[in-house]
Amino acid sequence: MMAMEQDPHASLRVRDAAQLEWDDSADLLVVGFGGAGVCAAIEAAERGLSVLALDRFAGGGATARSGGVVYAGGGTPQQAEAGVEDSAEDMYAYLRQEVGDAVSSDTLRDFCERSRANLAWLERQGATFQGSVPPLKTSYPSDQYFLYYSGNEAVPRYAAKARPAPRGHRAMGSGMSGINLFRPLAASALRLGVRVRSQCDVRRLVLDEVGAVLGVEAWELPPGSRAARQHARLSHWTDTLHPYVPAVAERWRRRLRDLERDHARRRLIRAVHGVLLSAGGFVFNRAMLAQHAPRYLDGLPLGTSGCDGSGIRLGVSAGGRTERMERASAWRFINPPLAWARGLIVNGQGLRYCNEEVYGAKLGHAMVEEQDGRAILVLNRALMKEAFAQVGPGKVWSFQRLPAVLNMLFNARRGDSLAHLSERTGLPLGNLQRTLADYSAAARGECEDALGKSHAFLAELDTGPWYALDLSFASKLFPCPVITLGGLAVCEHSGQVLNADGQGIPGLFAAGRNAVGVASNFYVSGLSLADCVHSGRRVGAHVAGLAPAAANPQGEQR
Repeated sequence: MMAMEQDPHASLRVRDAAQLEWDDSADLLVVGFGGAGVCAAIEAAERGLSVLALDRFAGGGATARSGGVVYAGGGTPQQAEAGVEDSAEDMYAYLRQEVGDAVSSDTLRDFCERSRANLAWLERQGATFQGSVPPLKTSYPSDQYFLYYSGNEAVPRYAAKARPAPRGHRAMGSGMSGINLFRPLAASALRLGVRVRSQCDVRRLVLDEVGAVLGVEAWELPPGSRAARQHARLSHWTDTLHPYVPAVAERWRRRLRDLERDHARRRLIRAVHGVLLSAGGFVFNRAMLAQHAPRYLDGLPLGTSGCDGSGIRLGVSAGGRTERMERASAWRFINPPLAWARGLIVNGQGLRYCNEEVYGAKLGHAMVEEQDGRAILVLNRALMKEAFAQVGPGKVWSFQRLPAVLNMLFNARRGDSLAHLSERTGLPLGNLQRTLADYSAAARGECEDALGKSHAFLAELDTGPWYALDLSFASKLFPCPVITLGGLAVCEHSGQVLNADGQGIPGLFAAGRNAVGVASNFYVSGLSLADCVHSGRRVGAHVAGLAPAAANPQGEQR
């Protein structure tokens, strides 16, 4: 049967479940089998529910392509291995500064207090972590290290309010560790009896006459068919090549839709106790991004093709309310090389506006939201030499080394004097002179840095020649990755999707980046994956509680 295009904002309304002839059913339907979806599936299955997960692609989502970092603290075994002291209270005090009012204080405290247990739960599923800490701050550690400062914990402004500790727990494995986190979770889910239907695109929710969610209408490519094989190959290469040739990847996404349109078959699938929406953010949906977060259109979408807002739109089709849709995170990482972070960032007026040692998402937020996307890095020859040495072969990841080298070779404007640099960059000479003079004075210890930068991250810039690297948001030579943070409003106790009146929609839940959570204000590495675990398990446990006769008495209590 040829698939028909459906209105993404419509739902299928029926009198009751008996009106339809269902093709399949489960106690819990999981829409999007990534980080949040797999955690919900495991939790529900451990408690005795039947679980069916549906994924438009092969599963894994953005989690499998991520760095595999889980933000955890409160005295984890890995922290103890590294000789680090931490408490749930210190973790809470730090995250309160990052999370803001995205979730309530009670929810954030619960997130922190459950952090150590959630990490242990991941280990029971087969994920592994280790307590080796890199000697210097970095945006992502090498294969030697698996615990690091993944946010702003050690930045003086934040450390003054909360004892700092490294809380970025990277799943062990070579390279980007997301797949090393997802694979054991997926295997655990399958062992527990969770069924997965891949290449199965959920396009509509099925609602009864009072608005309760009964199930979904999905369109599935015939398993093993030529179209399914083509779709699998094309989706893999689309996401693999997107960071390097996004225009080509976008053309291939249209071909994926053509395959789905021409070959997918309709399936009606019943959800006895609930549907979980866990299909990622909306950064690959240009129309949604333009509507809600237009400042971020010039960034490089980070995630997978499934991060197209489909889960959020499904929730809206059932009456769900969205919140914080304007929140996105731009990652302007300038460390490594560490020498870059010892330089200074100025706006188009030659004025500093952000402590350069902060986590890249903090710098990116200031760049996009406060400075119209401008970020010009000023170094001198000494720092340039240090930077080249710090990104030599084998010292950092290729995705860290290549952009740094390319920009130092082809995006650095040299000035033998500050007047010459001003002439070449258009930065006002007076502001440039004052900015560098004040910065160098702080580096010499004559005064405190105006933006609170740690002394170890300062450098005297009195001696030239000087170099200006334009690292602005729209840079083609130094693309700035972007993810979205907003989503469906949910009950913070159950994950149930809320309507405009704040009432829960019966049978509908959301988790991960489909929902507003602890990562929906400012981003910190590992916070989204930790939220996937927390919010996914929350839904799995709650839905199991709706079916007490099926609940496994051996299931772990949350």
